[in-house]
Amino acid sequence: MCMTNIILGELPSVENGWLNTFDSSKPEVLEEAYKIISNILYCTLSTCSQEGLPWASPVFFVYDNDLNVYWSSAVVSQHSQNIYNNCGRVAVAIYDSSVLEGTCGGVYFSGTASELHADDFERVFELMQQRAGKQFNRTLKDYQGDSPRRIYQFKPNQVWITGSRVAVGNQLVDTKIKLNLFELKTFF
Repeated sequence: MCMTNIILGELPSVENGWLNTFDSSKPEVLEEAYKIISNILYCTLSTCSQEGLPWASPVFFVYDNDLNVYWSSAVVSQHSQNIYNNCGRVAVAIYDSSVLEGTCGGVYFSGTASELHADDFERVFELMQQRAGKQFNRTLKDYQGDSPRRIYQFKPNQVWITGSRVAVGNQLVDTKIKLNLFELKTFF
């Protein structure tokens, strides 16, 4: 896997893949990421099979103060199977798809996902009910054993937000701002 070194304080350019690290710690940028995460109810999970076949799935999600993301899915669903069979590698995108073209902002995470540990069930289940605005008639046993569903936990290790578009000739190029995960967590 090819990794590039990011020099703190760079503005987006073709040389750095249109990645902005200059604005990474600006409070208004972190606040915008907070608003996107807290106001959008669905995220897109991006997974990949062992054979390299990509898969994207929209799921209702909740999050905690450490920016762990949680959702419930069928064990046999493609994205769940990809999590089991590809070391839990997942990317998550949170964005509002109802806005006009060219105006969408999003938050993007990479990290790993796994089944939620039983000890965390009550806390996460309460978060799910609060965010959904309703009580669920389910218990931990509804997500264990031979149940067809599980609750999954995603732990982010990197985060970006949509940056401004940069004019290049007669075209606009999308940019991303690399955020510091620790600094973003202070908003939650």
